[in-house]
Amino acid sequence: MSDPKDPAGMAALSICEALLLTLQDRKLLPEREIIGILRDAAETHENAGGSEQTRRLHAATAALINEILEGGNLSRRS
Repeated sequence: MSDPKDPAGMAALSICEALLLTLQDRKLLPEREIIGILRDAAETHENAGGSEQTRRLHAATAALINEILEGGNLSRRS
C-alpha cells in the first residue's frame, strides 16, 4: 500500500478493524490481546528490511498501526 488513499489498502484496514471489533464485542479476545496483535504487527514492520523503498513502506505501515494504537481507534468506549 504505497498510497495511503489506495482503495485496496483502505478496504483491508476497514475489514481488519471490523473483525477485531467483533472479536472484542463478542468477548472472544480481550482488548489487551487486540492491542498485542497490533503491537506485534507494528514491530514486524519496524524491523523489516529490504530496499530503501521497501523500508519506507514498512515504516509508513508501522506508523499507521501505531497511530491506531495511540488514538484508540479500535476501542468502542461507552
